[in-house]
Amino acid sequence: MLAHDSLADEVVALKKSRRAVILAHYYQESDIQDVADFVGDSLQLSQEAQATEAEVICFAGVHFMAEVAKILNPTRTVVVPDLEAGCSLSDACPPAGLAAFKAQHPGAKVVAYINCSAGVKALADVIVTSSNAEKIVKSFPAGQELLFVPDKNLGRYLVEKTGRPMILWEGACIVHEQYNERKLVQMKARHPGALVLAHPECEGPVLRHADVVGSTKALLECVRKDPAREFIVATEPGIFHEMERAAPQKALLEAPIHGACAATGACNTCPHMKRNTLEKVRDALANLAPRVDLEEGVRAGAFVPMQRMLELSKAA
Repeated sequence: MLAHDSLADEVVALKKSRRAVILAHYYQESDIQDVADFVGDSLQLSQEAQATEAEVICFAGVHFMAEVAKILNPTRTVVVPDLEAGCSLSDACPPAGLAAFKAQHPGAKVVAYINCSAGVKALADVIVTSSNAEKIVKSFPAGQELLFVPDKNLGRYLVEKTGRPMILWEGACIVHEQYNERKLVQMKARHPGALVLAHPECEGPVLRHADVVGSTKALLECVRKDPAREFIVATEPGIFHEMERAAPQKALLEAPIHGACAATGACNTCPHMKRNTLEKVRDALANLAPRVDLEEGVRAGAFVPMQRMLELSKAA
């Protein structure tokens, strides 16, 4: 038996003994995705966990995602493979900074992208994901002043899509801001039949060349269902594992990135996501640590705008 197979067997056995569920984000390494009970985006995964009877949630993703799982599943033990797996967007918007920002705009409502800390969520009026943000932004009255945090690129995209002016926090994803417009145009010329798929965290010039802009799940569904045979994908390449499983006969190309990054390809992978390993998943289940716990006032405060998002997402 290969060492990797033995390690995967350990994880499966621990999962059973701990009455645990393993959640893996699309951007995780393929060996983690392969042992997960559910693979998806952060909100989808936390909702999947709600529907199980698991006593332990092991969230292989980044810290804010595990916090979302705890917000929605307060009575369950939530562990992460690596407590230092953070997020540039979440780090860019500390709660104290947002509190000061709100104080400068006392009549404004805060629309917070889910890629933020529980502390920021607790200060928001509503949370959004890349798949429901357009609908939720449109739900506010026309004259309502809106603050959008923490992703300026997603915010600008939503302003263009909805026609709603918003005051944007100056945060950005360190992965999605690396894609290079000029090189993308050159790649499109070399692959004229390829569709360009881009996550809305990409910068505006890149999004303008995309055939499809959407969440990781939406991009995956496009590869699965669209008759095109070739796709240029501008999002973290961890999604390729699931795309290849969904449509093995289709060709996937990584969208080109800037300068020195292009020589190594390292800058289009999320260094935070890649902190997690199968060994760390095993250890988290074995030790029930590191744990993600939230002060109840923060958790309850963050739950309110999360629930508001779910209500607005269902509204006609």
